Amino acid sequence: MASRIESPSRRRIVFLVVAVGLSVVLTAVAVLLATSVGASFSAGLSANAPFSPTEDEGVIPAEAPLTVDDDRHRAMTGLDAELRDALRSAQEAAKVDGIVFDVTSGWRSADYQRWLLGDAIRTYGTEAIALQYVASPEGSSHVTGRAVDIGSLDAQLWLIEHGREWGLCQTYANERWHFEKATDAGGECPAAKADARG
Repeated sequence: MASRIESPSRRRIVFLVVAVGLSVVLTAVAVLLATSVGASFSAGLSANAPFSPTEDEGVIPAEAPLTVDDDRHRAMTGLDAELRDALRSAQEAAKVDGIVFDVTSGWRSADYQRWLLGDAIRTYGTEAIALQYVASPEGSSHVTGRAVDIGSLDAQLWLIEHGREWGLCQTYANERWHFEKATDAGGECPAAKADARG
């Protein structure tokens, strides 16, 4: 049986074809890695970029809570209309008892909510604990404009006792200041969830 001997030129051609093929594959891999790393790097930069929430994001200064009648501040104008109307009607009734609702938080942008969650994670040390007190942007009723926080204890207690007449309910057991329009006027409030995790 005669053995087949390859010529030197044929071996060079095979070598060149294999080398070019490997070069194309390695170049494609390098481009994909560079694109992926670049995208991750950009995302990391934007995620860690300084963010300072403003009134346009829904921030209400601690020293200047809003009234339910405010029709200029984004935290109030961004609220669901039914919630805002219910709050205003309840406020009229509460005035008879000398109670004034001081709104410390209403509508919030998703960026502001994300910032609040990040701050809670730094405060409590873990995301699991932070989520008990601050919902994610995707799960927050503030971001959808369906929640409001009331500052004074008297107003909170008044709403806990009388709010259901306007459909206003305390929705988290660990947040007596957090109210949502969670039922029809005069209806029964649903059982409060344990915390912001739902």
